[in-house]
Amino acid sequence: MIYLDNSATTSPYPEVLESFRKVSESYYGNPSSIHQFGGEAEKLLHKATKQAANLLKVDSSELIFTSGGTESNNLAIKGIALQHQNRGRHIITTQIEHPSVLEACQALESHGFDVTYLSVDAEGKIDMEQLKNEIRDDTILISVMHVNNELGTIQPIKQIADIVIKHPKLFFHVDHVQGLGKISLDFTHPGIHLCSMSSHKIHGLKGTGLLYIQSGTTLSPLLHGGGQQSSTRPGTENLAGIVAMVKAMRLTFEKQKHGYGHLIKLSDIIRNLLQKDDRIMINTPRDGAPHILNISVPKFKPEVVIHALGKKNIFISTKSACSSKHSDESAVLAACGLGMERTHYGLRISLSYQNTEEEVRQFCKEFKEVLDELNEVMR
Repeated sequence: MIYLDNSATTSPYPEVLESFRKVSESYYGNPSSIHQFGGEAEKLLHKATKQAANLLKVDSSELIFTSGGTESNNLAIKGIALQHQNRGRHIITTQIEHPSVLEACQALESHGFDVTYLSVDAEGKIDMEQLKNEIRDDTILISVMHVNNELGTIQPIKQIADIVIKHPKLFFHVDHVQGLGKISLDFTHPGIHLCSMSSHKIHGLKGTGLLYIQSGTTLSPLLHGGGQQSSTRPGTENLAGIVAMVKAMRLTFEKQKHGYGHLIKLSDIIRNLLQKDDRIMINTPRDGAPHILNISVPKFKPEVVIHALGKKNIFISTKSACSSKHSDESAVLAACGLGMERTHYGLRISLSYQNTEEEVRQFCKEFKEVLDELNEVMR
């Protein structure tokens, strides 16, 4: 199998699965229980939280574990909006955010909030001047993803954070789900108040995520209950999933140190081989994240191409897995102002540190053969 859909989800590391199994078997006590068995689980929870904080170079009190990137995004956006609506009801985001951000903002609009959706250029990049001009006295939140999940575009997070610190009433949320373990982010920047992460994008397990909340930043919780995690996200903690996520973070960060150049090499191989074919248009900018490559093949229906590749045991995707079963058009590519020949025929190839040069070369060969075969059928 050649698996090139790592932005949708990744295969768990064996060590991650083993961690999950061990914790599930030996530390299944409730961390909130007052007996010794529960106390052991609580100690392990604190240890895992501290390890995650050390990896991110933040304080353990600034981390909240969630069920994944979608919950982290919703908690950050709705939490700030509801907690600070007396200071203002204006939010700024972009047209190419993940559905969990866009739909959270749309939900807030139905409750009287005003949301500005920044436009992007042909490469999916925001205009910093437009961002500055859209900030108003009643703006309380800016939410921008670090790495676009479909196109791979990297947004200027530090520049945005530099602007945010000049506005004391303004909070900045970063969706770092696709950047974690690939594109570094300085969590210590005073202008970054909230940051979302997900376990299953870094070879952890589905069902666990993280939300960094800068010390002093207050949120209105989405859930109410037993008071766990400082009441910001109550509910019995998923200890096995948390320990497994921290293990995945440690392993992925190690691979980032030594394997980032490997991702660049793989991306360059795919780009160079595919762009030789006149039928293939490459949408991802050259300076995009190396683990995501978005292409369009006009006249070839993406789902047909994907099914044909699947028969060869090769797996890529059309767009964000969270929206791939909806409209045929890519909302991200459309927001970039690209024509229908690109927006309706987009495909996403996404890599991990585990992919090999042999795999990507084989993919390019098989991909072109699939196009040839489909072309014969279409005649």
